[in-house]
Amino acid sequence: MHMFFQELKQGSQALGLELSEETLNLLLKYQDALVLWNKAYNLTAIRDPKEMLVKHLLDSLSILKDLPAGRLLDIGTGGGMPGMIIALCQPERSCVLLDSNGKKIRFLKQFIADLKLKNVVAVQTRVEDEDSIQDLGKFDVITSRAFASLTDFVTASKPYMHEKSIIASMKGLIPQDEIIALKDEYSCEVIELKVPRLDEQRHLLLLKQI
Repeated sequence: MHMFFQELKQGSQALGLELSEETLNLLLKYQDALVLWNKAYNLTAIRDPKEMLVKHLLDSLSILKDLPAGRLLDIGTGGGMPGMIIALCQPERSCVLLDSNGKKIRFLKQFIADLKLKNVVAVQTRVEDEDSIQDLGKFDVITSRAFASLTDFVTASKPYMHEKSIIASMKGLIPQDEIIALKDEYSCEVIELKVPRLDEQRHLLLLKQI
């Protein structure tokens, strides 16, 4: 049994998730791969596996229960947060992980190939690239943990949206001013998240076009 198995199981249960043993082991395989590649490629500033478990795995898992269904795009996925974690937990969901950083996408492609994952692809491109917008098409859910500005995230998401798409933005503090600035175009549901063993504010913002 993996040394963090019980910790991940308890953490996911605290989030109200009932993940199978197989899924928990997949998540830990992903973390182990991230730790390994991180030594050479600097994929994430967090180096300590115990800290990764909380700040990457549990943090990403905290949005699962509130995430709308459908085809998902993770913009600025970095090392795969939250997109890869969503894909591992929800094999029925089709996921595209997008980032302009070649090292990070190489890591994700290798992991997808090693585990023969069928529901997720990693794409190296800039989010505003016209060819990518054309090739990738529209998504039901667009998520990101990477954007400092909600307004920038909405702008980046627009070309990938159909009229019923939902933007799912992971935030620390609630960006009230930005929500107000977008209020004529988007309704915003704010969900407070409680990440086990993380003493920081976390929120999920679900934006829909009005």
